[in-house]
Amino acid sequence: MSWRRCMTSGRSRPVVAAWLGLGLLLAACILPGTAGAVERSARGDLKRVLILHSFGREFRPWSEYARSIKAGLEQQSPWPLDIQEQALLTARFNNPGPEAPFVEYLHSLYQGAPPDIVLSIGAPAARFVQRYRGKLFPDTPMVLAVVEERLVDRVDLTDNDVVVSVRNDFMVVFDNILRVLPETKTVAMVIGASPLEQFWIDEVKRELKPLGNRVDLVWYADLPFEEILKRAAKLPPHTVLFWGLMTVDAAGIIYESDIALRSLHAVANAPIFSYQDPFFGGSTVGGPMQLTAETSRKTVDAAMRILGGEKPTAIKYEPIEFGAAKYDWRELQRWGISERKLPANSEILFREPGVWERNRWQILLIATIILVQTGLISGLLHERQRRRAAEVEARQRFADLAHANRYATVGELTTSIAHELNQPLGAILTNTETAELMLNASSPDIDEVRQILADIRRDDHRASEVIRRLRSVLKKRPFEIKEVELNDTVREAIGLVRAVADGRSIGLTYEPAFADMHVKGDPVQLQQVVLNVVINAMDAVSDAAIELREVRVSTARASNRAEIRIADSGSGIAADDLTKVFDPFFTTKPQGMGMGLAIVRTIVEAHHGTIAAENQPSGGALFTVRLPIVR
Repeated sequence: MSWRRCMTSGRSRPVVAAWLGLGLLLAACILPGTAGAVERSARGDLKRVLILHSFGREFRPWSEYARSIKAGLEQQSPWPLDIQEQALLTARFNNPGPEAPFVEYLHSLYQGAPPDIVLSIGAPAARFVQRYRGKLFPDTPMVLAVVEERLVDRVDLTDNDVVVSVRNDFMVVFDNILRVLPETKTVAMVIGASPLEQFWIDEVKRELKPLGNRVDLVWYADLPFEEILKRAAKLPPHTVLFWGLMTVDAAGIIYESDIALRSLHAVANAPIFSYQDPFFGGSTVGGPMQLTAETSRKTVDAAMRILGGEKPTAIKYEPIEFGAAKYDWRELQRWGISERKLPANSEILFREPGVWERNRWQILLIATIILVQTGLISGLLHERQRRRAAEVEARQRFADLAHANRYATVGELTTSIAHELNQPLGAILTNTETAELMLNASSPDIDEVRQILADIRRDDHRASEVIRRLRSVLKKRPFEIKEVELNDTVREAIGLVRAVADGRSIGLTYEPAFADMHVKGDPVQLQQVVLNVVINAMDAVSDAAIELREVRVSTARASNRAEIRIADSGSGIAADDLTKVFDPFFTTKPQGMGMGLAIVRTIVEAHHGTIAAENQPSGGALFTVRLPIVR
């Protein structure tokens, strides 16, 4: 912490003083001859600044100027500062009392130890220090700050005085009001009842005479503030409020800070205009107004130059005019004032950022995420479309492959099919010849002929059924899901291959379940599963060097699934081949392509079922197909 910060901090000042006193005491004890020099050096570095307030420390607008000036002094001073503040309380009363007691207090306080510089804030404080300069601070430089140009007492100025004044142009303020709200008919003038405020009432009336009958000015200076609030809440249309100052109302009630203005803003049904910069931001619309920052800057500049040794007579400043108009965006919105009506180069403050300004990065992030997601979704949809097309093509190719496999299977069943057809056709031929012979007799036995015709019809149905089953197997059609009775479906498939089994001297048995089992599926493809596995089983027992050659087919119900078991008495499947028998192009047959069991597994999985292969303990292989039961 710097010396300057320590000296200006109220809580730190006693600590610093204690350490300084201890240091001086030690120096006096160790080096008596140098104690005085150390004390003079310490006093020479310290700069004492007296700030004299006109009304008090918390009276706007002066309090804001004072804060700004103190902050500037602390930032710019190369010396440690002891900033002391006093308030001229008499200026806040409508009927000021005697000032002598306060003068005596200051005289006794600073007798023998005057400040290095006096800064007065506001016109009452400036008048006070000029009036009592001889008794209080005859040789102390003074900066008369925040005082309006027409309130400067030029007669009493000395070579030790620097004036930082402002100039209030009320015509500029009212021209702005009428430009922003051209339909204004009445201006309600809110101003207090202290001597300073009474002075400004007269000045405003004098300056605004050129307005003539353009607007009607209504003065509230002779009303208690409570009454002002009541009237401000019921103002007629096309009325605005002009905020001048309210330190003391007509009832003698004192209003510190911006309490009065905030209370007025809370109830007023009309916009409030003011030229006072310290009141801007939350209550007034805006317009041309005093420059707090510029006034404070010049005051600090004068103080630094004087404390640095420059003569006050060499420091001159022109009165500070109103700055460019500035407006509170919130008030413009509240009262529906269009920005197009504002003067050129106006500054609009407190503008609430839009959705884009408030959430720019969030919006950009969300937009990026949406774009990425859109790209991903588009890609996924495109991929899904391609996958569906591939699936359709794959299903078509699979159907073609399954159809080709059925043709190949039927090719292996040629002998069986021929046998199945030759039997009924041969019986039909024999019965037909017998019937002809009987009809050529002199007295044919009509009943016998009827029996022969019945046999012919039966054999015809039998041949037709063989052809129907063959056509259903060979027919090329799309995958068709319907409810199928599994026992009958398996029985038909066994019928197609039975003759082949007989021709190879293979015992083919079928044991259906006792009860019907209904599954969802395509009957032709389910028959293809049975045919492929049964033919593979017959091939296995045909190649095996065994005496008993048999293939056993059975159906059964296991919980909520139907099972088709196809077992043979062959040599079984090699242990290394058990996991590969359903792989495409895997075969143990010299002339096989390895597609039969792969197609079987695909058909079973399309029916939401499973197929498994294993070796039986008694020898031979066992294939088990499991399908979900409907009922």
